[in-house]
Amino acid sequence: MQVELFDIPDVALFTPRKIADDRGYFAETFRADVFAQHCGEHVFVQDNESLSAARGTIRGLHFQIPPHVQGKLVRCTAGALFDVAVDIRAGSPTYGQWVGETLTPGNGRQLWVPPGFAHGFCALEPDTVICYKVTGYYSAECDMGLAFDDPRIAIDWPEAADPATLSAKDRNQPKLADLPDHFRYEGA
Repeated sequence: MQVELFDIPDVALFTPRKIADDRGYFAETFRADVFAQHCGEHVFVQDNESLSAARGTIRGLHFQIPPHVQGKLVRCTAGALFDVAVDIRAGSPTYGQWVGETLTPGNGRQLWVPPGFAHGFCALEPDTVICYKVTGYYSAECDMGLAFDDPRIAIDWPEAADPATLSAKDRNQPKLADLPDHFRYEGA
C-alpha cells in the first residue's frame, strides 16, 4: 500500500496495490497496521455510504465536535469525486488550509480526514458513491458544518461544482471566522 503525506499534518492518502490478471484484480483496501503506522491508533466503528445522483453535487463541509468526534477514511466505489479536508484546529500552523484529492474506483485512493478537520466533496460524475469508515458514531447534537465557499479557505472546487445542489443545511453553514474553537491543535 502506498501512503502519501501532505504539508498539512495528520491527513494521509492511501493507495492500495492492485494485483491484476485477466479476471480482474485483488487489492487490500485497509490494513490496520499500515494505517496506525502513519495515522496513529484509531478504531473504526461505523461504515457510511452515500449516492450523489447528479454530477456537480456538493456535500459538506461537515465535522462532529467533542465528545463525538469523527475521523473519516474516505473512498469512492462508483463514479468519481473530489474529496476535501480542511484543518479547523485552533492554533494549528495550517489552520484554514485544505487538501483535495480526486478519488475513483479505478485509482483506489482513500483520503484520511482526521478529527479536527471539516470534510466535503463534489461528485465529478453522475451516480457517484462515496464510502467511508468513521471513528465515532453519528451524533446529531455534535454534527456541525462550515461554508463550502468560504473565501478565507478558498477551496479550488472543480468546474463541475454546482452550489444549487447544496442541502438546506449546507447553504447556511458558518464561515471559518465565525466558527468556535471546537478543536485545539496539539502539535508534535
